[in-house]
Amino acid sequence: MNNLTRRQFLATATLATGFALAARPISAAVIKTDSKGLETGTAQIPTADGLLPAYWARPTSGQVFPIVLVVQEIFGVHEHIQDVCRRFAKLGYLAIAPELFVRQGDVSKLESIDEIRKIVSKVPDAQVMADLDATVAWASTQKGDRDRLAITGFCWGGRITWLYAAHNPQVKTGAAWYGRLVGNSTELTPKHPVDVAAELKVPVLGLYGGEDTGIPLGTVQQMRDRLKTGSSKSAIIVYEGAPHAFFADYRPSYRQGDAQDAWQRLQTWFKQHGV
Repeated sequence: MNNLTRRQFLATATLATGFALAARPISAAVIKTDSKGLETGTAQIPTADGLLPAYWARPTSGQVFPIVLVVQEIFGVHEHIQDVCRRFAKLGYLAIAPELFVRQGDVSKLESIDEIRKIVSKVPDAQVMADLDATVAWASTQKGDRDRLAITGFCWGGRITWLYAAHNPQVKTGAAWYGRLVGNSTELTPKHPVDVAAELKVPVLGLYGGEDTGIPLGTVQQMRDRLKTGSSKSAIIVYEGAPHAFFADYRPSYRQGDAQDAWQRLQTWFKQHGV
């Protein structure tokens, strides 16, 4: 996609409504967080090549709020990610989720995981880091306190959480949900979490499933070993018997007990590290 086409696409891009087609059928366990006491909306965040759509939520009352970047799964910023933003806002945060695949395509309308993976595989890490930087800059103009900045992400976004914590020294802490830890170095994805673990300065909490077939426990242990050689004081929790996406209440993979425990651990972790 050339720069002109990118600008044209970004200028007209919008967020998904409801759940991504590929995520259906939706589980009866789905959590729906209301907007009572909140301000919510969509934003168009300025970037170098156009306006990046995002969903945000914050408390109605208050002058300044800690910022939480919420990084999407491969399904994009659909209803589940938007609901997570509202959950954070209920806790007193300005939570914002930018649509990080928007230049490569609209994954919300695709019906198969294979189609989505073709889109996601084209997203450069450098582009994502720059878009998250732009998102922080925008949030800081919307009652967000960039001195109290956290990041969390799920699946694809879990990997990005580790990488952005290494990229931006302003990040105070993060929580990575079942993000891939190892991989081949390519032009678009030159480094993976295990490659930045030893140099990481930011304390990140990793939340992983013991029965995640896509993230072998051997790679989790490899990440733990690398973290021990650094100074970030990061930690990884593995939930025995939990599959991938155990927090995704709209999917069959949801494990209520593990999800609730991990959500509480995240809150405690963020508070311990000043966010």
